Amino acid sequence: MFTRDETKKIMVGEVAVGGGEPVRVESMTKTDTRDVAATLAQLERLAAAGCELARAAVPDVDAAAAFGELARRSPVPLMADIHFDRRLALACLDAGAAAVRLNPGNITRREHWLELGREMAARGVTARVGVNAGSLERDVVARYGGRTAAAMAASAVEGVRRLEDAGLGDVIVSAKATSPAVTLQANRLIAEELPYPLHVGVTEAGLGDAGVVRSVAGLALILAAGLGDTLRVSLTDEPEREVAVGYEVLRALELRRRGPTLISCPGCGRAQVDVASLARRVAESLDGDARDVVVAVMGCAVNGPGEASEADGGGAGGKGRGVVYRKGEIVRSADEDELVAALLEELDSLEL
Repeated sequence: MFTRDETKKIMVGEVAVGGGEPVRVESMTKTDTRDVAATLAQLERLAAAGCELARAAVPDVDAAAAFGELARRSPVPLMADIHFDRRLALACLDAGAAAVRLNPGNITRREHWLELGREMAARGVTARVGVNAGSLERDVVARYGGRTAAAMAASAVEGVRRLEDAGLGDVIVSAKATSPAVTLQANRLIAEELPYPLHVGVTEAGLGDAGVVRSVAGLALILAAGLGDTLRVSLTDEPEREVAVGYEVLRALELRRRGPTLISCPGCGRAQVDVASLARRVAESLDGDARDVVVAVMGCAVNGPGEASEADGGGAGGKGRGVVYRKGEIVRSADEDELVAALLEELDSLEL
């Protein structure tokens, strides 16, 4: 549906990012990194949810010491998230980090960037230059009159140029604000200057539905503009939720599909079956199903037959009864209380 900008392909561990690869879905651990058991358990849950890349915060030397075991045992490539102290980045490079995130807003000395760039280039490790509106350099904020998109882009480009001067050519770039519009513009400016993959998302999106909506609004704008090679949905929630929402965004934009897609109507006064109950039961039955199928649950004859016939399998309700479609053909009818079972039986018989 959308034409994506061409970017350089970069490896993070064994996962390719950019260069026409699928938009990768990632998250960040929220446990204390020094608690190896708890962090590994969370990484295992993330991998089971489909997470392809993960970051872990490394705020001190104890976290850096734990990072080595985490990197060795993580089921997905693990990136070290570094702020303030470039020595923590060096320690994580020695510990086997798949990539290292550096923030130009709080690692500011050029010689430190050159040192880190040389070390990453020697090891074949990717850098992520990660800029947040809330932690921009003071001089950049003053130069651009605030925490603007232009200020964010300038900070990111300067960080990348320093790494390039050190001989590092494997870089992923990120610029995030809480404003979807500012985030979009910052990424547009960066894409005009740099050929590297973009990690995208809206930072500190918030809690619950409000956080999901803010993240989805920003990601939809950015991805529809052809930008973005890897994404994170930054929610005040469990990281598995971030992964689930990320895939739903990609599914809605027809950029990626993972597992079943459930289409269901909202219900209205025309519905003569309990659409919400039917849809919930189908969703629960499909939970954990890895097949790439489209399933429709519709409540009446207005859109129901058309939507169901376009799906791999579907059910359309009538007065206490419904019909089941398989690949566009009506294959059976059933009472309302048997409709879900009939639909699932037909889905099980699909050859995909």
